[in-house]
Amino acid sequence: MRSIASASIPSTRMRWRGTDEIRIDPNMTSPLKKVPVARVTRGMYVHKICGKWLDHPFWRGSFLVEDDETLATLRTLGNQEVWIDTAKGADLPPEAPPAPPPPAQADRRPEPPRSAFGMDYAAAEAVRERARIAVMALFQQARMGKALSMESAAEVVDEVNEAIARNPAAMLSVVRLKNKDDYTYLHSVAVAALMIALGKRLGYAGEALKQVGIAGLLHDIGKVGVADAVLNKPGRLSPLEMATVRQHPQIGWDILSRESAAGPMALDVCLNHHERTDGTGYPNRLSGDALSEIARMGAVCDVYDAITSDRSYKAGWEPAEAIRRMAEWQDGHFDRRIFHAFVKLIGIYPTGTLVQLASQRLAVVLVQGSGSALTPIVQLICTLPDRKPLEPEALDLEASDDSIVAIEDPAHWDLDIPALLRA
Repeated sequence: MRSIASASIPSTRMRWRGTDEIRIDPNMTSPLKKVPVARVTRGMYVHKICGKWLDHPFWRGSFLVEDDETLATLRTLGNQEVWIDTAKGADLPPEAPPAPPPPAQADRRPEPPRSAFGMDYAAAEAVRERARIAVMALFQQARMGKALSMESAAEVVDEVNEAIARNPAAMLSVVRLKNKDDYTYLHSVAVAALMIALGKRLGYAGEALKQVGIAGLLHDIGKVGVADAVLNKPGRLSPLEMATVRQHPQIGWDILSRESAAGPMALDVCLNHHERTDGTGYPNRLSGDALSEIARMGAVCDVYDAITSDRSYKAGWEPAEAIRRMAEWQDGHFDRRIFHAFVKLIGIYPTGTLVQLASQRLAVVLVQGSGSALTPIVQLICTLPDRKPLEPEALDLEASDDSIVAIEDPAHWDLDIPALLRA
C-alpha cells in the first residue's frame, strides 16, 4: 500500500468559513482530510505533516493533538498543511449557518459601556493569551533541542511593555490570574510583566528595559529539563526530586548560552533568580555584590508571582498577604532597596484586592493612589451587610475620610473579580 506521500489522491476544493481552503476526497469515503495548520484543534489526529520530516519539530509522523502545548507547536509551522484522520480523532466542525439578520434597533439591548479601566483590562487579557501561546511554543522548542524563536520572545515583551505603558495596574492584575495547568507558561509571562514594570521604576528604558523583559520571560526555560510529574506533584518533594528541581537554573543557562540573541541579562536571571542575598539560595549560594541588580530583581518578581499563584500543591496567597510575608523574609532573601521599590509598584493592597471599608461598604482596588500605599483608588460594589448594589464609582481613599479595615475573600461574597475589573 502506498503512503500518503506517494499516493495520488484526487481532490476537489470547498470553502469553509472564509478563504482557507480544505481539500477532501471527492467520493467522501476516505477519513483523511488535508487542512491548514491554523484549522487544527485539540482532539484531531494528525496523520501526516506535509513537507519534509526533518523540517518540523515532531519526532513522530502521526499523533493525537491532546493539549495546547502540541497545538502551539503546530502553529509554529505557519502556513503549512497537515493530513488529519477523522477515523482516529475529531473532524472539522460543520460549516456555520449564515448569521441571522440583526434585530431591529428598538429590540436591541445595548451593552453597558466599559470604563476606561475595563477596556484596558480586557486588552491586557488578550495580550496575556497571545503571550501564553508564544511561551508554550518557546518551551516546546527548548524541549526538542531546537533554536528558540527569539524574535517571538521580543514581540511578546514589546506587547507586554505596551500594555504596561497603557495601564500597569490592569496588566499586572491580569497576569496574576492563572490555573495550575498553565502555571509554567503564565508564570513566565507574569514575571516578564513584573520585571518590566519594576525596571521602569528603577530607571531602565529603551533596549535595556526590553532585555529586562526578555530575562523575565525566559527565566524558567530550564524547567523543560524537569519531569512534569515532579513539577506538578501535589505532595512534598523527596530529597532527590528537590535536587532535580534545583537543576533548572543551570539547565536554563545551558539552553540560553547557545542563543546569541538571549543576551547577558537573560543568562544572569535564568541562572541566579533563586539565589538569596544571605547566600542560602541555589544553585551557587551567591551573596552580596556577587548578585547583580537584575538577578535581585528577578528573585523578587519570581517569588511574588509564585506565592500568589495556585499550584498543584497549594493555593496561592492573596497579594496583600504575599507582600506581608515577603516583608518578613526580606532580610536575607531580597535586596531591601529593590523590594521596597517593588512594594511601591504593587501596593500594600494590589489591584484586584477585595476590601471592606470603614463605611461598611465593599470595594475592589483599582489602582494605587498618588499618596500612601494604604490609600489606593477603589471601585465601590455594595453596602454591608445587606449587599445593596452601589453604582460602580471610583473612590480615591487618599482624598476620602473612608479607609480600608479588612481584606475580604471574593469566594465568600460570590464575586468574580476579573468581571468586575473588566466592566
